Order: sequence, then structure tokens, then C-alpha cells
Amino acid sequence: MITRRGLIKAFGSLSLLPASRIVAASVAHAGEPAWRHGLSLFGAVKYPVDFPHFDYVNPDAPKGGRVRLFTIGTFDSLNPFTYKGDSAGLVASTVDSLTKNASDEPSSQYGLIAEAMRYPDDHSSVTYRLRPGARFHDGSPITPEDVIWSMTHLKLANPQSAFYYKNIERAEQTGEREVTFFFSVKGNRELPQITGQLQVLPRHYWEGTDAKGKKRDLNDTTLETPLGSAAYKISKVETGKAVSARLIKDYWAANLPVNVGQNNFEEISVLYFRDETIALEAFKADQYDYRNENSSKSWATAYNFPAVKRGDVLLEKIANKNVQGMQAFAFNIRRDKFKDRRVRLAFNHAFDFEWSNANLFYGQYKRSASFFNNSELAATGLPGPDELKLLDPLRGKIPDEVFTKVYKNPVNATPLERRKNLRTALKLMGEAGWKLGPQHKLVNARGEVFQVEFLLVSPLFERIVLPYVDQLRLIGIQSTVRTVDDAQYERRRQVFDFDIIVANWPQSLSPGNEQRNFWGSETADRAGSFNFVGIKDKAIDQLINDVIFAKSRHELVVACRALDRVLLWNDFVVPMWYIPYQRIAHWNRFGRPEKLPDYSVGFPDIWWWDAAKAARIKAGK
Repeated sequence: MITRRGLIKAFGSLSLLPASRIVAASVAHAGEPAWRHGLSLFGAVKYPVDFPHFDYVNPDAPKGGRVRLFTIGTFDSLNPFTYKGDSAGLVASTVDSLTKNASDEPSSQYGLIAEAMRYPDDHSSVTYRLRPGARFHDGSPITPEDVIWSMTHLKLANPQSAFYYKNIERAEQTGEREVTFFFSVKGNRELPQITGQLQVLPRHYWEGTDAKGKKRDLNDTTLETPLGSAAYKISKVETGKAVSARLIKDYWAANLPVNVGQNNFEEISVLYFRDETIALEAFKADQYDYRNENSSKSWATAYNFPAVKRGDVLLEKIANKNVQGMQAFAFNIRRDKFKDRRVRLAFNHAFDFEWSNANLFYGQYKRSASFFNNSELAATGLPGPDELKLLDPLRGKIPDEVFTKVYKNPVNATPLERRKNLRTALKLMGEAGWKLGPQHKLVNARGEVFQVEFLLVSPLFERIVLPYVDQLRLIGIQSTVRTVDDAQYERRRQVFDFDIIVANWPQSLSPGNEQRNFWGSETADRAGSFNFVGIKDKAIDQLINDVIFAKSRHELVVACRALDRVLLWNDFVVPMWYIPYQRIAHWNRFGRPEKLPDYSVGFPDIWWWDAAKAARIKAGK
């Protein structure tokens, strides 16, 4: 359950809660489902109804100080809820949702705006009861009308939201503080929690007028700061350059268990940079505080500046239990030249991961061999009996290798293996109708030359792609690399105007509805979807449904493994790599809990300003 705002899903039935931990927020009427304080996709939530705070926070964390973050790109709007324009992402975090995730559970959410929730056994609807003290920053209460309006208008304002919430058929106020959402399908355990992720917008604000008397429109871009409800409020905007938010003194939810020990900084700022190289230099110059380092080269070579040697900047590798999704070279199979699976497999044989890992990545990465790396969801070995129950009905519609072979990427550990793989690649291209012609170029029977363009958004990837281009040239494939700015890249990606891109499909430990957006037939031609490849396959659609409608954790794991092997054996991508930990660099002026949660570094949510550390850095400069 992953949206473009980074929402990670986590939800489901609590029917397995032990009796000692079932404490209803109010007594349900006979025949009605019980009210619940939290939701988990399968089984019980970890925390009881009267829990004081999450285990991974410091409830006595001091409040104060400032944290400075960064991002690459720019922004021209403060409305993050429309697909139009480039919005400042920090604005979305100023609006609370019905529920909030727990970072030490793979699939649990607890009430935030909603104090309780309930749904029937068939998951055909969900009812949320709002907290009486929930309010927006202007002091007005958050009402059922706001919730219903938000769902309706977010679906109208953004195609991604419309698809994400497509199974929510209608919403009705069913009590003084209650909203019930009715679903178009039954048995989908994700839908209650998907609904809980809804950010509730103020109807009166969006139906009103701005300072100039112009009527507001959720569908349009704006540089007016929207009314929010969360712990922070936008305080300063430098259009395209920076945006800041300050902690609300009387935040209505500050003392709720889901917020205790969090939101500790007085101010949060996000700086925008157009180039990653410049951004790294800005970090060295102490212009911002924290980096998730995604470049192995930078991690190995760029952090030898004086502040690191003094201990003013700390470098850490933090392991977590998160699924590592697939990052890969993704083919656009809407284009005829990529429709033949043998062509796509040839590209994999030509990719020399081992050379790249040794010479470009300093040996830091593992080769991806699953769409669910680093988890129990990844397919291993041959399919077992439970998987075969899902796969056997699809025989003849999925690759035969699914049943007979264990998926493995080609290995180029030696020069001999490298030559062998290139010969295999050339053979596969020949079988697909492409033969070497004049000037060592692959041509088909019509005399067309096989040419591809790698579309990139970051110059950092050029050092990875250019050696790959050289390998492809050895087998007659003519390749070019085109690096464009963020706006142009996003436009071309949204309308699938590319041959090959570097794609990334993040996953959670409880996959579900988002898989339709990744691989489902109905999204293949929908602009802006994450089905970059253009997959239209009824067998894969069926396996996606098996994932979504799984009735137990065991069934979910089995369905994910079956889907994984079918995606792999279709060779839709050339798998890249992953690391089972997070590389972070930060200025040493913060405190944090002794033990971080299993599924998040927690920065900046559960960290805090350490005045003594900050003073030492200032004195040492």
C-alpha cells in the first residue's frame, strides 16, 4: 500500500486478539462489530488500548531546536493534493490522517483523528469514530463532513488518489462523530487501513476564498499555505528554494499515545537543490543536517572531510527489516522492440553487475533476484504445494520455467563467464529476429537497426549506464543515454515516452492493492501509473488478486512468492541491486532513542535536538 506521498500500508482484522487485550472504546450494539483502537492486516496489534506510547520513542524527549533537511528538485506549489505542478512535500505533513502507522510492526495502524474503528467480518465497509477534540489549525473541529469531503475531492483532484481509493464506493455520516465507508468488493482486508490513511482536509477552507477573494480549488496549484491540522504549520516559504514549518504550541493531538515522544523539533526546514553534487557539498558546509546516502561512490569516497574526522558528522549503517523492492532497468514493452521476452533476457545477459559492483560500488551491493528482496515474501527454490495451487491453473499462460527452474541472474565473475553471457545474449537476439548486419549493428528482416535510449534524471547514473552501453554495443545494440531535468523526466515517465528507465518499486511487508498499480492490466495505459513496463497479463492480474484477497499471513506469503516468480521469469526488467541496511550521515547535534524501530530510522520524527552536542560543534568551528 504505497502512494506517491510515501504512505506504507498496514491493516486488517483483529479477530485473533487475546481477550485480555480486547478493550472496546464503547460497547457495540448486539450484532455489530466491536470498536477497535488499532488495526493489523493479520492477527493482533502489538499495543493494547491503554498503551502510553510506542516502545521505540523517548517519552521525555526535549522539545526545541531546528532540523534542516534537503531534497533534489524545486517546487512551484504548496498544494500537495493535486497532480498539477511540483508541490513542496513538507506541506503534506501538516495534515493529519485518520490513523497512524507503528514503526515497530509490519502492518499495524492506530487511531489518530479517529479514536476507534470497526468493520464487519466480510470487510465490506469500515466505520471511523472521530475524536471529539480533533481540530484544524484555525481551531475549527474536524467533522464527519470534512472526512467525506476529503475522500470525494481527493479522488477528483488526483488520478493516483482516484485509483488508490477506487474500491471506496461511497461514504456516509452514520453517527454524530462517525463516518462509514462502503466498499465495492468484499474480502479485501486492506481496504479498512487504506481508508485510515486518508488525510482529512478542511472543507470550509477549500470551499472558501483566499486573501484576494479568489475561490480556492483543490485541483489547482497555489502558493497560499493551506490550512492543516498536524503538529507543524508552514511558517516560511522561499518559492522553489526552501520551506519551513514550526511546531504548534497547542497541537490538539500532542499527548495522544501515537504522538508521545515525537515531533520534538521546534522547526523543520527543507532546502531544495538542483544537483546532487552541489547538495553533498552543502552538507559538508553544514547547510543542512541529515542525509540518506544512496550513492555507494559517495559513501566510500566523499565523507573524508574534517567534520567527519572531528566527530562532528557521524556515518552509520543501520540495518532494518524492511523489504527491499526491485530497482531495475525497466523496459517499455508498449514498444514493439521489447515485446519479445528473449530480447529482454538478452539485455540481462549483457549487464555486468559483478564488474559494476567491484569497480563502481566498492562491493557494497547485492544483486536483486526478487521483487521482494530481504524478506520471506521472496520466491526461493521451486514452487511448493501451496504455490502450485495458485500456479497450476495458469500453466500455458505463464513461462514454463516457473515450474522447472530456480530464477538466477547471469553471473560475470570471470572474463570467461562474461564472454559466454555475451554470446548467449547475441544468440537470444538472433532467435528474436535480430541479426548482425553492416557495421556490427543488429537489424531485423525489414532492415531496421535495433536502437535504444536510456532516459535518466540523475547524472550520477551515467557512470553506471555508460559501461552497460559499451557491453550492449559488443552484441550490436546501439544505445544512447539522455539525462533530462526532473520536470521533463516526470512528464515523459507519466506518459510512458521512453525506451528504458531506471525504475524502483518499493514494497511493504504486507503487499496488496498497490500491486495493481505496479503490474495490473488496468494501469498499463493509465498516465502516471507505476506500471512503467506496460504489463497487460491476465495471469498476473489473477496473482495480484490472490495477494489482495489473502485470508491469512501464510496465504499472503504464498501469493507474493507466486507473483514474484512469474514477474521474474517474464524478464520485464534487468534487476539491479540492493543493500539490507540504510546509510545515513548526520551532524552530531541530535539525540535519539537507544533502540530504533525495526522498520524505520525514525528521523526526524523520534529524534530530538541535543543542545550540548550542538554547542560543542559550534565551539569547535
